[in-house]
Amino acid sequence: MQRRTLLLAGLSCLIASPGLGQVKPALRSGPMLGYAELTETVIWLQTTAPATVKLRYWPQGKPAEARDSESLRTQAVGDHIARFTLTGLPFGTRFDYQVWLEGKPLPLPYATTFQTQPMWRWRTDPPEFSFAFGSCNYHNEAPFDRPGKPYGSEPEIFKAIHAQKPDFMLWLGDNTYLREADWLTEAGIRARHAHTRSAPELQPLLGSVHHYATWDDHDFGPNDSDRSFRLKGESLKAFSDYFPAVRYGTPETPGCFQRFEWADCEFFLLDDRYWRAPNALLDESKPMLGAAQLQWLKDSLVSSKATFKFVVCGGQVLNDLNPFEGWNQFPGERGDFLDFIAKQKIPGLLFLSGDRHMAELIRRERGSLYPLYDFTSSALTAGVSKGAAIEENNPARVPGTWINDKHNFGRIQVRGKKGERTLTLTACDKDGKDLWSKSLTEQELR
Repeated sequence: MQRRTLLLAGLSCLIASPGLGQVKPALRSGPMLGYAELTETVIWLQTTAPATVKLRYWPQGKPAEARDSESLRTQAVGDHIARFTLTGLPFGTRFDYQVWLEGKPLPLPYATTFQTQPMWRWRTDPPEFSFAFGSCNYHNEAPFDRPGKPYGSEPEIFKAIHAQKPDFMLWLGDNTYLREADWLTEAGIRARHAHTRSAPELQPLLGSVHHYATWDDHDFGPNDSDRSFRLKGESLKAFSDYFPAVRYGTPETPGCFQRFEWADCEFFLLDDRYWRAPNALLDESKPMLGAAQLQWLKDSLVSSKATFKFVVCGGQVLNDLNPFEGWNQFPGERGDFLDFIAKQKIPGLLFLSGDRHMAELIRRERGSLYPLYDFTSSALTAGVSKGAAIEENNPARVPGTWINDKHNFGRIQVRGKKGERTLTLTACDKDGKDLWSKSLTEQELR
């Protein structure tokens, strides 16, 4: 029996026969931490059947101060998802928490913790922190995969990320891979998200590291999909259900773009699909982001007071030799943006990107202005690419940063006193071993 029937028709919650009672619900995925603000966080989980769930949480070392969340009832309509928004929390605090299912605590074989961000402004130097990031996460499911060698492998990479204890994880797109049977219906899209989210290797990382995400073509729709995808609205709703955020898009402009702060850094996650013109459209002014999102990005960068500003995109931003999908294929829109940030002299800008099934650090010189960097990290578990021949000796690539033969993830550490902040950019393999590392000071990005 196919798993989408079980998930979406809700057969697991039906009475099998008179006298046998209801099938006992269980935890399918999560708990997963979403955003963390100064006094608020969100925690997500998914059950196998309708269930009453709640959270019990307390500051670490102080179980006597435990509080309970509201109780929520998961339902088949809504994919048996519960989303707990915990408010009124003390800032700068690490909590332990526990899942309660049908009135009983649910033992888990790994630690479950969350945090709130510290109130540092006007009080201390900005706190040090680290985050991990990556893209292209494929989990095999034989009935839906193409014949031949499985495309996904080495899911133990998520254990390596978890072992490094980052404060949060950035998902750069292709966070799951919709197959041919999936993108035809909203039910198929949701079933694919649910299947990927339930991977056993993911669960410890989900339960103790906060998560933020944007998408690319494979978790939006078909390969190389664009604004013409007929289910883009349904896909956006499913994405927001599986990756909870404070908000996506703006009231006027839907999309999975968002901005958030961590310490003295700000992150601008872009949506490179919802408003994207078809790649084959013969128009140099065609958009990847669209006019409204591009204006949002410009306004957001100008208004930001952050020391470092990370612009996060599913596809590469600065690689001029990318022969596939990248912002370089939309020269009018990208040129307008690059001219804008040069004219405005936006300080502290760094790009993070995915999609390419390889990793590299691209450096773009700008004359008298500081150079721009684009740190591409891919793939987490999907197939690895050797890259295109035209890129082999890319003069914009920082020497020694091309990884085209192994799964990898990125890590960035932010350290130092106010006015002396430093970024350490590192690419890591599936076991967490450093492959290369580069440091940048805030003075170098001004």
